[in-house]
Amino acid sequence: METITLLKKEYQELLEKAFRYQYLKKIIEEKQDIFSSPPNQNIKEIIEDFQRTKLYSSKFLKSLEKGLKRSSYFQT
Repeated sequence: METITLLKKEYQELLEKAFRYQYLKKIIEEKQDIFSSPPNQNIKEIIEDFQRTKLYSSKFLKSLEKGLKRSSYFQT
């Protein structure tokens, strides 16, 4: 058996990629459609849902709202 030495940062990046791969693999195996359109077309409701999580900065929420308004899917 050979020993391989990695920097902690490299190890964390590899671990994160592995977790992402496992997550996508699980979604695909469960046959969830990750590329389908969002069920809600109301931009205000979407932004409010993101705000309620308290996980996103106001800068991100403004950027999200701007992007949604530019999207042809949300233009009615």
